[in-house]
Amino acid sequence: MSHGAFPLVPTPIHVSDEVLADLRLRLELTRFPDDAGNDDWYYGVNGTYLRELVRYWRTEYDWRKAEAAINAYEHYHVRVDGVSVHFMRRPGAGPDPTPLILTHGWPWTFWHWSKVVDRLADPAAFGEDPAEAFDVIVPSFPGFGLSTPLPDHPDMNFWKVADLWNTLMTETLGNERYAAAGCDVGALVTGQLGHKYADRLYGIHIGSGQKLTMFNGDRAWDFGGGRPIPDGLPVEVHGRILALDKRFAVHLAAHVLDSSTLSYGLSDSPAGMLAWILQRWVAWSDNGGDVESVFTKDDLLTHAMLFWVNNSIGTSIRTYANNNRYPWTPSHDRTPVVEAPTGITFVGYENPPGVTTDQRVRHFLESDRAQWYNHVNLTVHDRGGHFIPWELPDAWVEDLRRTFRGRR
Repeated sequence: MSHGAFPLVPTPIHVSDEVLADLRLRLELTRFPDDAGNDDWYYGVNGTYLRELVRYWRTEYDWRKAEAAINAYEHYHVRVDGVSVHFMRRPGAGPDPTPLILTHGWPWTFWHWSKVVDRLADPAAFGEDPAEAFDVIVPSFPGFGLSTPLPDHPDMNFWKVADLWNTLMTETLGNERYAAAGCDVGALVTGQLGHKYADRLYGIHIGSGQKLTMFNGDRAWDFGGGRPIPDGLPVEVHGRILALDKRFAVHLAAHVLDSSTLSYGLSDSPAGMLAWILQRWVAWSDNGGDVESVFTKDDLLTHAMLFWVNNSIGTSIRTYANNNRYPWTPSHDRTPVVEAPTGITFVGYENPPGVTTDQRVRHFLESDRAQWYNHVNLTVHDRGGHFIPWELPDAWVEDLRRTFRGRR
């Protein structure tokens, strides 16, 4: 870090025995719906698989073991502009590690970065250049997991989080400049940092290059904006449009339009909460039809626990409504909107309809999104889904390093 010693004292994560006992009781008392005709997940999460996962959660899953793995890293709880923020840190090991903040999305947790932090922080341990080390800061998004509760900030959204992160990195942690990276909604936070605070950044690296206005407007919950699918498209393109829409439409509509109503059931029933986020992990990861090829049962449940233990599912989904109800507005009128040097990692599982992997970069460059970013490093990978640093950790690290080479 730029000022020598790290200014905070770590406090390990510890979930109380009472919370774990309450969870076990709720799992035992789960009342499952009838799920006839859904062996192939035709109607959503398959009841047989969910029952097995809930049984495993109740009788075999070991939170204390997961907690110990999480506590192999440093953890901090700070107030930033009145907001309670948790972050994990992996100190950089090298001659001059660059501060780097990694931002997750939904239904992610800070732990989705766990496969990349060691390599980013200590390249020499992997036979790589120690000059490329980062001091890695991995916060829980406010309202998610351990960055809770948010009683005084019911309007929290992605661009407000960017203000918190800049304060955290510069004032709380004392860095003159820093690097930032993110995926999913975390890519919007990171893009906003690159827009509003470009002078404090070495650069940013994101997964997908969306416009920061993505959640603005009357139909932000509808990918198609209310427009019908055009007639006469090739069958496979039409099918791909439908598939992508189905993948994202439900959670966008529910979270933007009715987040509080949904929250009551998800906050009361761990099985219900698990089902809601499991469907996203299944549908959004590049798993070839077997989610456990990407997330083991233990992985799924550790991420679920981080939503459960602080009762944060409701505040996590509220952020979607707030992205729309408190719309993004620019901090300046210069172009590109995001002035910080930007690297982007694209993945094949999220190729737009009719676009192959080898066409993906050109497709982006020809879209109206490209002009939003000062892009310096565009990469596409054949495989990999929405959870890029978890699904393709080595590729993500290499892409990110390339973005910052010669910029720090």
